[in-house]
Amino acid sequence: MQSLSADALGRLKKLISASQFIDNTIAQQADLVAIYTDPDALQRYISQCTKPIILNSEDESAVFTQLRQHRNAMLCAILSADILQLQSVADSLVRVSELADNLITTAYHWAYQQLALQWGTPQDKNGNALPLLILGMGKLGGKELNFSSDIDLIFTYPCHGETAGARRSIENQQFFTKLGQKLIAALHQVTADGFVYRVDMRLRPFGDSGPLVLSFAAMEDYYQEQGREWERYAMLKARVINLDSHYSSELQKLLRPFIYRRYIDFSAIESLRRMKQQIEQENRRLNRTNNIKLGVGGIREVEFVVQTLQLIRGGRIPVLQQTSLLKALVALVNEDIISAQEAAELKTDYLLLRKIEQALQGINDQQTQTLPDDQATQQQLLLSVSIATWSELMSAVTSAMHRIHQHFLQVIDIEEDVEEQDTTLGRLLWDSDQDIDELAVLIDWLDLEQAKQVISILHQFKQDCQKRSLGVRGRQYLAKLMPHLLFMLQQQASAPVVLEQVLVVFKQIVTRTAYLELLYENLAALQQLVTLCTESGWLARHLSRFPMLLDELINPKELYQLSTKADYADRLRQHLLRVATDDLELLMETLRQYKQVQQLRIAAADIRGVLPLMQVSDHLTWLAEVILEQVIDIAWLQMAERYGEPAGFTAEDKGLAVIAYGKLGGIELGYGSDLDVVFVHQCDSQAGTNGKRQIDSRQFYLKLVQRILHLCTTRTNSGVLYEVDTRLRPSGNSGLLAIHIDTYGEYLQQEAWTWEHQALVRARVVYSSGDLTNKFEKIRQKILTLPRDIKQLAEDVQQMRQKLRQHHQAEVMDMKHSAGGIVDLEFISQYLVLAYAERYPQLYQYSDNIRILDAVADVGLLPPTQVGVLQQAYQLLRGVGHRQTLMPATLPLVDAAEQAQQQVSEIWQQLFKQ
Repeated sequence: MQSLSADALGRLKKLISASQFIDNTIAQQADLVAIYTDPDALQRYISQCTKPIILNSEDESAVFTQLRQHRNAMLCAILSADILQLQSVADSLVRVSELADNLITTAYHWAYQQLALQWGTPQDKNGNALPLLILGMGKLGGKELNFSSDIDLIFTYPCHGETAGARRSIENQQFFTKLGQKLIAALHQVTADGFVYRVDMRLRPFGDSGPLVLSFAAMEDYYQEQGREWERYAMLKARVINLDSHYSSELQKLLRPFIYRRYIDFSAIESLRRMKQQIEQENRRLNRTNNIKLGVGGIREVEFVVQTLQLIRGGRIPVLQQTSLLKALVALVNEDIISAQEAAELKTDYLLLRKIEQALQGINDQQTQTLPDDQATQQQLLLSVSIATWSELMSAVTSAMHRIHQHFLQVIDIEEDVEEQDTTLGRLLWDSDQDIDELAVLIDWLDLEQAKQVISILHQFKQDCQKRSLGVRGRQYLAKLMPHLLFMLQQQASAPVVLEQVLVVFKQIVTRTAYLELLYENLAALQQLVTLCTESGWLARHLSRFPMLLDELINPKELYQLSTKADYADRLRQHLLRVATDDLELLMETLRQYKQVQQLRIAAADIRGVLPLMQVSDHLTWLAEVILEQVIDIAWLQMAERYGEPAGFTAEDKGLAVIAYGKLGGIELGYGSDLDVVFVHQCDSQAGTNGKRQIDSRQFYLKLVQRILHLCTTRTNSGVLYEVDTRLRPSGNSGLLAIHIDTYGEYLQQEAWTWEHQALVRARVVYSSGDLTNKFEKIRQKILTLPRDIKQLAEDVQQMRQKLRQHHQAEVMDMKHSAGGIVDLEFISQYLVLAYAERYPQLYQYSDNIRILDAVADVGLLPPTQVGVLQQAYQLLRGVGHRQTLMPATLPLVDAAEQAQQQVSEIWQQLFKQ
C-alpha cells in the first residue's frame, strides 16, 4: 500500500468503495493490488483470461482452491476495468464468458484425467477416444455471461461403447456420468474460497428427472420427438464450450433442424407470447419492481425481440443463426429485417442495462437484477457506472426500458382487442350517491328485490374500500373496472349472487393495483372471472385465496385446453427452471402456485363441460404424480448436498419407490384429496454416505422421506402442497417412514390385517427407480393371491365396513360413507379380488375399480347387469362428489345418486347374504 502512487491509491479507494467483492478478494490475494491499480498491468492481466490454467496439484482440495482463487482474481480484474472505464461493457461481457470457458474447460480436463486413471478412456467401436461435449446455454452460450451468473450446461457424448486402458472397464454412459458429476462438484461445490460457478443442469432433456449425460443419438431422438417450443429458444444460444476438431460440428448439425425451421416460422411469436406472459405473471406474484432484466422493457425483452426474429427467419437465412445477441442484431440489419436505427437503439439500451447489471452484481458477487432501495448500495452502484446522481441513473434506465418495450410491441403485441362496451349504466350505479330504491329501478332485467340486493352489495363494497389504503392508482383502476363488471352482469338472472362472489375476489385484490390493472387491460380475463364465479362458488373462494391465479384467465384457450401427463411435467419443469435450486422458500411457493394454477384449469374445464366428469380424476392424479416426482428430486438434491449420496445409489438411480394407496392408487383423486403413500427403498448397505457429513445409508432414506413430507405439508402463503398420509405403512404410525422393500413384503405376508390386504388391491407404484416396480408387483401378486377362507374374509370385510361407518357417522347423502356409497363399492371390489384372485389373475391386474369390475364380469363372479349397475353408480357418485366441491348438486343429480346408492346396497346385501 505504501509504495502506491497517489493516482493508484485513488483508484484503489474507488474500487473498494464500489465493490465489497473486490475488497474481499484483495484481502485474500494482496499481490493483486498492484495489478488492479495500474491500468496497463490490469489490461495485460485481463488479456490472460483465455490463457490455459496450469493446475499445480492433482489433489482435489488444492485444485478446487486454485480454480476458485483464479476465478475471484480474474473476475475482480474485469470488474476493476469496468469501474475504471478501461473497457466497454460489450468487451466486459465477452471476457466474463471467456473466463468461464477457461475455468470449465480446465476443470473438465482435470476431471477426465482423474477418471481415466481409474476407469480407462471411453472409446467408440473403432478404438477412438471420445470426449464429453459441454454445451453452454443462455448467456454463457452467447458469450454474454452475467458477472455473477449461474451457468446452464448440457452434457453429451458421441456414442455408446466401453472404456479401455485400465484394470476395470465400464460403459461410456457410466464414465461420462461420473465425469459430469465430478465436473459439477469442481465448479459448484462451496469451499472456504467460495465456488467457481453455480451449475444448473435443468435445461437438459427431461430436466432433473433425465440422465445427466446423453449420447448424440439419444439427444437427437429427444429433440425430434419431444422437444418443446421453449427448448428451441434455449438451444438457439447453445455453444460447445470445449471445442474439438470433429464432434463439435457434428453436434451442431444434429441440433440445427430442431432449432431452425426451413420455412418462415411465425409460430415463434405465439411461443414468445406465452413465455413473456409467464414472466409478467411471476413479476406480479413475487411483487417484483425495478427489475432491469425481467421487468417491462428489461433485458429479457431485448433477447425476446432478437431471438424471435432469428427463429422466424433463421431457417431460411443462415447468417441469422448466431448465438451472440449483438452479432444477431448486425445480421438482422444486413438482411433488412429491422432498420439500422432500431438496431442501434436496441443495442445502446441493452448495453446500458447490461452495464448496470454487471456493476450491480459486482458489488457483492450476487446474482441480482433489482435496483437497490438503500442509499449505501445506490452510491456503490453510481460509483461503479460513473453516474453522478440516482435520479440521473433512474431517468436513463426508465427511458431505455420504455424504448425497448416499444420495439418489443412492434414484434409482438400482447394486448388483445376488446369490443367496446356500453358501461353507462355501470358508471352510474358505481358513481352515484343516490339511495338504494332510486338506483334499483334502473336495473330493469331483475325484479325489484334482486335489484336492491345488487345496489346494497355495491354500496357495502364501496364502504369497505373507503376504509382500505387503495392509493390513487388503485382507486382510479377500480373506478374504471367496476362499470365493465356491472355491464357483464346485465341480463343475468343470478346477478346478486354472481356479483357477491366476484367481489369476494375483488376484496382480496383492491390493494394490489397490479391485479386491478390486469383485469382492466384484459377484459376477457374479467369476463372469465364472471363466468367461473357464476358457475362455482368454490372457484370464487379459490381465486380469492390465491389472487395470482387471475393471471390464468387472460387466455381462455389455454384455460380450457386439455393436457396430458407429459404437458403437466413440461409446464412444471419450465416453472422450476426460473428458480435457483438452493432457494427452498421460492421452490416451495413455485410448486404450490403451479398446483393451484393447474387445479384451476382442471376445475374450469370441469364446470364448463370441456373435461368429462370421469377424466377429472385422471388429470388430478397425473398432476399429483408429476409434482411428487419433482418434490423427490428436490429433496434428494438437498439431502445429497448435505450428506452425500447413499452407498450404491445416485440421483439417476435413487433406489426409492413410492407406493400409492387409496384415491391416488386408484387414479381417483378429487380436488382436495390427501395422498396415501408408502415409501420403500432397496438399500442393503449400512456404509456411510459419500459426503463430508456422513450418515448411515439407510438413515439417509429416513431423512429423505422427512424432507419430502416437509416440502409437501409445510404451510406457506400459497397453502400446503398436499396433505400426505403415511399411516398405511407397515406398523402404521409406529413404523419407519422409509422401509426396505423386502421388509415391506415380509410384513404383508406375516403380520398385516385383512384391511391392509384390502388396501393393497388399490395400490400401485407412482414413482420408482431401478427394479423396485417389479419387486412391488411380485409382492402385490403374492399377497393378493394367497388362499383365503371366504367366509372369514366376508366377516372381516363387513366388520371393517361397520367400523368405518360408525367412525364417520355418515349422513344420508354422504356419497362416500353412507350405505351404498363409494366405500361400499370399493369394498365389494376388494372382497372379490381377495376371495378369487388365486383362481383368476385378471382380478388384480389393475388398481382402479372400473377395470377391476370389468375383470369381475369377464370371469363371471357377478352378472354383467350387476357389474354395469356398480360401474354406473361408481361413476355417478364420484361425479356428484366432484360437483359438490365446485357447486351445489342439482336436484336431478341428487335423485340419481340416491337411486344408485339403493342399487349398490341391494347388491351388497346379496353378496354378503344379509
